[in-house]
Amino acid sequence: MSAKASVLYDAPGPVARVRNILYSLVVLAAVLVAGWYIYRGFANQGQFTADKWEPFLDGAVWTTYILPGLEGTVVAAALSIVFALVLGMIFGIARLSDHRWLRWTAGTIVEIARAVPVLILMIFLFALYSEYDLFDSEYLALGAVVTALTIYNGSVIAEIVRAGILSLPRGQTEAGVALGLRKGQLMRLILLPQAITAMLPALVSQMVVALKDSALGYVITYEEVVRSAQQLGAAESNTIPALIVVAIIMILLNVLLSTIATRLEKRLRSGGRPPPRRGGGGGARRTPRAPPGGVSQ
Repeated sequence: MSAKASVLYDAPGPVARVRNILYSLVVLAAVLVAGWYIYRGFANQGQFTADKWEPFLDGAVWTTYILPGLEGTVVAAALSIVFALVLGMIFGIARLSDHRWLRWTAGTIVEIARAVPVLILMIFLFALYSEYDLFDSEYLALGAVVTALTIYNGSVIAEIVRAGILSLPRGQTEAGVALGLRKGQLMRLILLPQAITAMLPALVSQMVVALKDSALGYVITYEEVVRSAQQLGAAESNTIPALIVVAIIMILLNVLLSTIATRLEKRLRSGGRPPPRRGGGGGARRTPRAPPGGVSQ
């Protein structure tokens, strides 16, 4: 056989390949038709006229609206992602504890945190912080947004951590115990390094969720990129173009985050070693070393 057989699925035959191509063409045509109808609807409403997009050529528009909003989005997402990773690691490991009371307590907290919608949590925390003056007025909305995103995403990451550790072969734990490692050493030196590599794609997906959910802060007057786009749209009468620009910015941020995570995952899987060189033309070949006390054949 000229092509390698896949161990995950049966390789499609000639008829299946033709059918897959036809399905792909049908889906592509449907996407193009839907995109055309959306474009025509916006065009009929005058959303693509030059006067709607001209404000984005003005640097003052970017420094007054978009860049401050983008800064608020990135700050809230970065803080919540860092805190959520720490919280998720703690509760994920606590859910695997040998102590039943700790395992049940962590599980109850995680399940409750996952069940509460992020928007409701933001509104509740904003009212709570306002009532008891836990933050300065300048950081009140930021504190509510970061706390809500940390609680929700931390609870989801806790489940990712727990599932990632449980997915490892049991022999890893048994080998660590046989070496005399304590449970903390076993978790830190053997289980977590392997589990992080396995669960990195799920962690990246949750980071993207945290980045997008930061836009919910507009409800509690947090200055983020969606709220800035709405303010720009009200000032320049171009709400739809402003939201389109913000959507493109968010897509670029998500692509950047996914790219960084993909490279990190490859580096972790290779153990930090550079990829092997392809081709045999560049390097000098090593001469086989003779065994001790003998002559190489």
